[in-house]
Amino acid sequence: MSSSLSLVPARAAHVRMSGVHLSFGGRPVLAGVDLAAAAGDRVAVVGENGRGKTTLLRVLSGDLPVDRGEVRHAGSVGVADQQIPLGPTDTVGDLIDLELADARRAVARLDRATAALAEGRPDADDDYAAALAEAEARDAWDADRRVEVSLAALNAVADRARPLGALSVGQRHRVRLACLLGAGHSVLLLDEPTNHLDASGLDHLTERLRAHPGVVVLVSHDRALLADVATTVVDLDPSSDGRPRVYGGGYPAYVEGRRAEWARWAALHAEQVAERARLADDLSAAQNRLRDNWRPAKGHGKHSRATRAPGLVRAVRRRQEDLATHVVAVPPPPTRFALPDLPEHRGATLLRADGVTVAARLQRPVDLALDSGDRLLVTGPNGAGKSTLLGVLAGDLTPSTGTVTRARPARIGRLGQESALPLSRTAADLYDERLARSGVPGPGLGELGLLDGHDRRRPVAELSVGARRRLDLALVLLARPHVVLLDEPTNHLSAALVDELTAALGSTPAAVVIATHDRQLLRDTRSWPRLAL
Repeated sequence: MSSSLSLVPARAAHVRMSGVHLSFGGRPVLAGVDLAAAAGDRVAVVGENGRGKTTLLRVLSGDLPVDRGEVRHAGSVGVADQQIPLGPTDTVGDLIDLELADARRAVARLDRATAALAEGRPDADDDYAAALAEAEARDAWDADRRVEVSLAALNAVADRARPLGALSVGQRHRVRLACLLGAGHSVLLLDEPTNHLDASGLDHLTERLRAHPGVVVLVSHDRALLADVATTVVDLDPSSDGRPRVYGGGYPAYVEGRRAEWARWAALHAEQVAERARLADDLSAAQNRLRDNWRPAKGHGKHSRATRAPGLVRAVRRRQEDLATHVVAVPPPPTRFALPDLPEHRGATLLRADGVTVAARLQRPVDLALDSGDRLLVTGPNGAGKSTLLGVLAGDLTPSTGTVTRARPARIGRLGQESALPLSRTAADLYDERLARSGVPGPGLGELGLLDGHDRRRPVAELSVGARRRLDLALVLLARPHVVLLDEPTNHLSAALVDELTAALGSTPAAVVIATHDRQLLRDTRSWPRLAL
């Protein structure tokens, strides 16, 4: 059951989920989710890729019905998901008009009600009061100005005539996010809103979310944003009883609470394993006694054997029953990322760029040289040319000026921001085929710890955005490159995987170049040399 009331001010907004269960194809995605948030609450939803975070937002928005449970919200709902609702021929203005349609209808309704009131029409008072309440609830008069402010702050395209197809993925998402921040919704549902934002955009988003008077439900892997914004954290990762956990006290309390939860879970598991081992020993001892006592030494009579036998049989059966009913709730171990052994090539520069520019995309000439073991962070605002530079280094783009020299044996792997995987192929088939074509011995997909068995067998079309991102990373690593180029590698990846990836990249003998805005990643790699564009 689901219900919503849109005509309430932000200060009265709330959302509630109670006992929500949802399965896809017989596979549970959400199991027993409880969530309650009132105005001023900022709820972060966390968990490994594929745990149902985006699904939870779709349930809250009313886009997905649940199998069981109750979902309610009061207040208008604005959703910033990972899909743009318009096509490439539509314009920036069309997207703004779509996202502000409710606010503009509210103003138009109030204008009509005001005219009717002035003309003295019947029931004009009631219509005017309702129209005024709706416009005030949305703060509808100021919506366009708020969007313009956010467009500027997010470094988004403000030219309303520009076709969306002429914009990069990041530019389109920044336009949409600016619309959501300006539309005056009481409830904001945001899916990975920090993707494609630079430092100034991140600061603006953080400020707006902290000041939002209604409810914010946020899915993000941006650890810095979660620490700055979240008041409550809902953890969808597995737990000892299979139910999601809710942590108050913000992100730091979640980190500590999750650590304690796993410690308790591991201790319980160890106790259960030890108890099962004890019961198995008892059963073995009872069976041995039954065998030994069933064949007493010579001189003992049949009566003695018959007297002992029933009791021993009963003892064995009791221990067999105890063992059968003692189920060990084995905690599934967290998926651990295993970076394959990447090669080094000493004695020669792997990759060199001299005076490289790309017309209208990378205007500052870039010089760099990479040897095995080198590290480099590429920073700068959106539009500075970070992605373009990585494309040039990988050989996917031709520079307008300058030259790029690559050592003949050097293999270069690049993780871009956009995925172009064939949707009909399974992850395992796609990986195995490309591994065979690479001609380089490499790890199996399961060995990398990036996708579980279920996702490895699924078509790409059925994978979550995060799982596709993991597959993209796996495809980069399969050929064991000498140079690894990573463009915003933390996008859509869980905090735990990012920590593991960061640690692994710090010690690999390959050369590594990362272009990123991720504030926590920048802190974790503060010792790396930097190239600011």
